[in-house]
Amino acid sequence: MDNHTDSELLVMFRNPETKHYAFNLLVRKYQERLYWQVRKIVISHDDADDVIQNTFLKVWGGLENFREDSQLFTWLYRIATNEALTFLKKKRTKLLLPIVDVEQQLARTLEGDPFIDGDSTALKLQKALLKLPEKQRLVFNMKYFEEMKYEEISEILGTSVGALKASFHHAVKKIEKFLEED
Repeated sequence: MDNHTDSELLVMFRNPETKHYAFNLLVRKYQERLYWQVRKIVISHDDADDVIQNTFLKVWGGLENFREDSQLFTWLYRIATNEALTFLKKKRTKLLLPIVDVEQQLARTLEGDPFIDGDSTALKLQKALLKLPEKQRLVFNMKYFEEMKYEEISEILGTSVGALKASFHHAVKKIEKFLEED
């Protein structure tokens, strides 16, 4: 695969002759990173695949008007994160379940997940993450697993850096407490 910059991909996308090729390159460049971001939110592989598909449909529809006020990566993450959150909200509504029941269902999904390789520590951490409020879980995932800077997370979530630092701190404390109790 050619290593095109985001700017080059955008120029190619805006050219009718190379639009499809550019979009395919963009998907290949970001699909895996977005998948794992979404997977940490929705837990299930099949659900993550559905969300990623919806994400790239939205990207296809909106890329022509992308103003480059932020990095392409940040814009893609914002769309993927919002799609994942919308998916979970629809799932809660469709199943008429309170949030606690959805968390329990996601925890059961984790236990049967082949990507959690039986490592009890990894499973405990993932279960602890499911106990966090949505925003704290997102911030923790982006900061801890994705090693994103607070400024990047701020652009994606539309929250101040100070609020993100507080959310991360609270998340860490809650996770530590959960892991000590088990």
